[in-house]
Order: sequence, then structure tokens, then C-alpha cells
Amino acid sequence: MHKSHFIVRWSFVIVFVVIAFSGCAVWDRLFPKEEKTPEELMRDGIKNFEGGHLTDATEIFQKIKDRYPYSKFAIEAELKMADTLYKRDLFDEAFDAYDDFERLHPKNARIPYVIYQKCMCHFSQTSSIDRNQSNTLKAKGEFERLIKKFPKTEYANMGRSKIRECYINLAEHELNVGHFYYNNKAYRAAMGRYRYVLENYPDLGQYHVALEHMSKCVEKLSKQKRKQKDSEKSWWYKLTHPFQ
Repeated sequence: MHKSHFIVRWSFVIVFVVIAFSGCAVWDRLFPKEEKTPEELMRDGIKNFEGGHLTDATEIFQKIKDRYPYSKFAIEAELKMADTLYKRDLFDEAFDAYDDFERLHPKNARIPYVIYQKCMCHFSQTSSIDRNQSNTLKAKGEFERLIKKFPKTEYANMGRSKIRECYINLAEHELNVGHFYYNNKAYRAAMGRYRYVLENYPDLGQYHVALEHMSKCVEKLSKQKRKQKDSEKSWWYKLTHPFQ
């Protein structure tokens, strides 16, 4: 009798030691937690999102997508996942997530917002005027698509303001390149950039700069031409009057 009690007592001790050294994995297998519902997970995800715990929020929204793909919360999780990536400044990943949402749910009521956020993924990566403006061009294209598709929405109104900024950046970039050519005495190339600004962008305050520098280019080119003619004339005069 005492022997059986001894065996039972030590069996409990051994089980406790095994669990203690094996960590939570064994405990979870022996005493599994009740799985949270998609609604509960969504509440947790939004709480983490609003509290700035963005990595945790990302994991929770991904869990909803993976475990409950047919739940009514799955679509919301897709969108919140994109929002979380955007808030983490992972703009390329966020753009792909918004793009997937638009492709999979083209009739969803949040599509104007989704397209606006796609625009902002590019706009948030725009560079200074001395850098490549590919993201500015992409943002402008997306904003124009948004305005054309949903012209009466609040997002279209915000898009119009952002397009103005895109035009200013693009025009300033062209002017900056023109100034570079001008300062390096490549006046014809500089004039081409200034003319491009006048012909391709609305006047947002840069026309007078382009016109002023175009006039300077014309003046510089005229001087170069006169100097060249004078040089040729001097050469011919020396050739025909060798003894003077």
C-alpha cells in the first residue's frame, strides 16, 4: 500500500518536472486553450492597431485571414492588414495588400478609400526634386484614376489636392535639371527642359521661372553663335591677309 502511494506521488513529481522543463508547449497540449472567435481576434487586432502595437496587430489580422477565410471578419482583416503595413511605413507591401483587396472585392464600398491608400503608398515615397520622380508619376496616375472613377467622393477631393503637389514636384524636378544644364553651359539642353515645363504642366507658379531661363538660354546661345562667327571671320581674314 505504501509502495503504491510512493509510486503515485513520484509520478506526479516527474510529470511536473517534465512540464516545467518542456515549457508551454507540453502544457498547451495537455490543457489546450479555447480558440478565440474571429470576432474576438478582430477586437484584439484593432486594439493593438490603435495602441501602436503594429507587429502584434499584423499577426492577428493574418491569423483571421488564415484560420477564418470565410468569416465576415476576413474581409475586414484584409483591409486592416493593409492599413497596418502602411502605418509601419512598409509602403510596397501595403500597396500589394490594397491591390489584392481591390482585385478580390471590386464592388466593396471601401474601394474609393483603398484606391486612395494605393495612391498614398506611392506619394509617401516621393523623392526630393533632385532625385528620380517615378513614385511621383505613379502617385499622379493613381490619383487621376481615383478622380475619374469616384469623382464625387471625399477621397477624390483629397486626391485633387495631392495631384497639385505631384505637378509641383514634377515641374520643380524639370526646372532643377534645366538649371543643372544651364550651369554647365549646356544651354540647348537646358532650354529643352524649360520648354517641357511650359508644355506639359499647368502653371502652378513655375512658368515665370521657366520663361526667364529660356530667355537667358536664347541670349547665351546667340552670344555663342556670334562668337563662333567672329572666330570664323578672324580665321578667314588671317588666311587671306597673311602679311598684315
